[in-house]
Amino acid sequence: MNLLKSLAAVSSITMLSRVLGFVRDTLIARAFGAGMATDAFFIAFKLPNLLRRIFAEGAFSQAFVPILAEYKSQKGDEATRTFIAYVSGLLTLVLALVTALGMLAAPWVIWVTAPGFTNTPEKFELTTSLLRVTFPYILLISLSSLAGAILNTWNRFSVPAFVPTLLNVSMIIFALFLTPYFDPPVMALGWAVLAGGLAQLLYQLPHLKKIGMLVLPRLSLRDSGVWRVMKQMLPAILGVSVSQISLIINTIFASFLVAGSVSWMYYADRLMELPSGVLGVALGTILLPTLAKTYASQDRQEYSRILDWGLRLCFVLVLPCALALGILAEPLTVSLFQYGQFDAHDAAMTQRALIAYSVGLLGIIVIKVLAPGFYAQQNIRTPVKIAIFTLVVTQLFNLLLIGPLAHAGLALAISAGACLNAGLLFYQLRKQQMYQPQPGWAKFGFKLVVAVTVMSAVLLAGMHFMPAWGEGQMLERFLRLGALVIAGVVAYFGMLVLMGFRLRDFNRKALG
Repeated sequence: MNLLKSLAAVSSITMLSRVLGFVRDTLIARAFGAGMATDAFFIAFKLPNLLRRIFAEGAFSQAFVPILAEYKSQKGDEATRTFIAYVSGLLTLVLALVTALGMLAAPWVIWVTAPGFTNTPEKFELTTSLLRVTFPYILLISLSSLAGAILNTWNRFSVPAFVPTLLNVSMIIFALFLTPYFDPPVMALGWAVLAGGLAQLLYQLPHLKKIGMLVLPRLSLRDSGVWRVMKQMLPAILGVSVSQISLIINTIFASFLVAGSVSWMYYADRLMELPSGVLGVALGTILLPTLAKTYASQDRQEYSRILDWGLRLCFVLVLPCALALGILAEPLTVSLFQYGQFDAHDAAMTQRALIAYSVGLLGIIVIKVLAPGFYAQQNIRTPVKIAIFTLVVTQLFNLLLIGPLAHAGLALAISAGACLNAGLLFYQLRKQQMYQPQPGWAKFGFKLVVAVTVMSAVLLAGMHFMPAWGEGQMLERFLRLGALVIAGVVAYFGMLVLMGFRLRDFNRKALG
């Protein structure tokens, strides 16, 4: 299996999803602006999303994939199918209960996670209604993530990578065509989430059948494999919950700030998620099963080399993205969102949050590379301890920064916490001698610094000679933004090529 080709395939499909996500957010911004309705929806959508990250993409994948890889390589297809059936049965039961409780307790959930909303009864009631509609998404998307984890272990990376586009398509269709049929109109977005979750699950079932792993869920609390997953999940849930708890605390802080603060942070976070999703999620998706197989074969040198490959690729692709997000904060927010109800003030506030988020982008994606280095060993305790420490420090940053910087201070606190988390993961991998940097990092780093300096100069010069970003229609703004981005990409990679960088340097293979 060629890791670079796999990464390119997953990243390109993820890019399609993110582009559709921006189309979706542009439509939402144009239709609803940044106010009570969008604040209510984003809170209602964020909560099941947080649970999805905890149960599905987070703790479950970290516990399930290494053990699934072991079953696949050592115990045969029949034992693997039985294992999948028992795990899916228990996951379905637990999440069905969580979903039912969440729908019943929706007012109390909002009271805990967004207490500032209680000061506005209309806002509180709207958020509660939306949450009851969106909460079943956690069940659907968790089962979808289970299917995706199985397909990734069979090196079918493209199918799970495509799945998120279905949620965006659903939300675009509902926002464009079905909004008039709902009262209030923003309820259309809640039902779009539910429809998108169902589509994501159903799309993957035929692909599971192709690899012979489509099985009906069965319940067995005596299966040893299920208990191994559960044993690994408990610390993993704690670890993933820590990062999600940090986001919930940030939401609590933001709910007390001026109306629109939650929405400004959401739109900035969406812009940051383009590189973090396209690169970070793709790297994590490929590295976890690859490292798990390598660790199971006891090839420690290859294990270290794969981590080094991931880190170098991360620096090559993410460092310019982080700088570009900060430099292009105004062109991005104005070109993408400043239309209709989303005015210049909303764009300016979103820019502040985006600049703050860009500081931590490299740390956020480095975590996606380093954390699988622990999960593949079925060592979840170390990243959990680091995550708990990071949570405490992040809240200290929140208290220090919210006063002078308001919502941008909350974003900056998340960035600082991510950088701290990444640094501690790196330290522990080196301490446990699971990662040994390959030769040439100093020369590699020098080339990157020169290239990003040239890119930054080109972007700043281009912005200086362009007209104000609020001028012109959407197409004109997009064309100007596209020209800037292309100039930056050409400057960065052109400089790397001039200094001897070659793509084949990353064209490595790993265990199949």
